[in-house]
Amino acid sequence: MSGHSKWSTIKRKKGALDAKRSRIFSRIIKEISVSVKEGGNDPDGNPRLRLALANAKGVNMPKDTIRRAISKAGEKNAADFQKVTYEGYANYGVAVYIECLTDNIQRTVANIRSYLNKHEGKLETMGALSFLFDRKGVFTIPEKVIQEKGMEEDDFLMEVIDAGAEEAENEDGFYNIYTAMEDFGNMMKKLEEMSIEAENAELQRIPRTTVQLEQEQAKKVLKLIDMLEEDDDVQNVFHNLELTEELMAEM
Repeated sequence: MSGHSKWSTIKRKKGALDAKRSRIFSRIIKEISVSVKEGGNDPDGNPRLRLALANAKGVNMPKDTIRRAISKAGEKNAADFQKVTYEGYANYGVAVYIECLTDNIQRTVANIRSYLNKHEGKLETMGALSFLFDRKGVFTIPEKVIQEKGMEEDDFLMEVIDAGAEEAENEDGFYNIYTAMEDFGNMMKKLEEMSIEAENAELQRIPRTTVQLEQEQAKKVLKLIDMLEEDDDVQNVFHNLELTEELMAEM
């Protein structure tokens, strides 16, 4: 899954930019809102909220912002967000899987279809491309966090393997831990037991196979992915574009 970890590295570096950070904050606030509406404002009894708060801390969201998000989510007039997913093809047959939280489905689907059409893509029916991706738990943990705990790498890896890790790799000073979807909760518990906070933890769609394109073609696909990610309703965009070393160098 090294290609996927490279994509995670790119997104993490992009997230350091102020403009990108504001969008990341907005998406986490939406997730907090949905979590509170579903399970209340106590993270101890609400695993989804606990995960959202962990991710908020991972991107250094201010505590006041988090508190306001929780408080606002409990208000009667708070926006009612729905989770919807869209599947389609970008340029050159690259598959894209788009996860959204929206208070206006008509607006969201119209925007997604417009983005795809502008880039010679196509929106497909729900479930049409699901077979191209595996749903995995993905945990991103800074290497320094393990070092601060005084743990040796081998000991840490043995612990996460016992908790269900299928793969663990170190990329640019960050451990990327992959689990089966059903082991996601077990890994969350194991990290909590070890007092290790992941910078990010979520269920992601990992491509089973990838599409390799020429440099200029791949850059066009990435422009579409950027456009999708910039939409306020979009939470995540997954794809099966092969990220070559040449493409990584330009990014």
